[in-house]
Amino acid sequence: MFNKILVVCVGNICRSPVGEYLLKKQLPNKHIASAGIASKKSKLEGKPADNSMIELASENGLDISMHQSQQLTREMCNEYDLILVMEKGHIDAVTSINPAVRGKTMLLGQWIGQKEIPDPYKMSKEAFEHAYSLIDQSTREWAKKL
Repeated sequence: MFNKILVVCVGNICRSPVGEYLLKKQLPNKHIASAGIASKKSKLEGKPADNSMIELASENGLDISMHQSQQLTREMCNEYDLILVMEKGHIDAVTSINPAVRGKTMLLGQWIGQKEIPDPYKMSKEAFEHAYSLIDQSTREWAKKL
């Protein structure tokens, strides 16, 4: 049913790459990618994941070093069966890019009490660890459902 899953955050360099790679690890038979709502606007398109997140992921046995940020597009929204976002406001942002996908856009934290996953960008190691932990919990719950 949900064979193509897109994980979305703002810049596609911290949260969504981790969500993408964790889901790929847990759901190897699914097509999973990630994108950013404002990758282009933030001049992050084509950039690697944030160094702090690369290091933290590596400490947890996850290699996201090959990731490159990409801008979320209307076409991309159409291509995926399920779009998972980090914050409630991201649902509106995705819907503004492509109103037709509202019904398939949900919080990554849906199954952990509909928690939002805060952006750790340019914050402390603890902020990155907190975000990573929530993403890890969330992807495990999604993997059970999918």
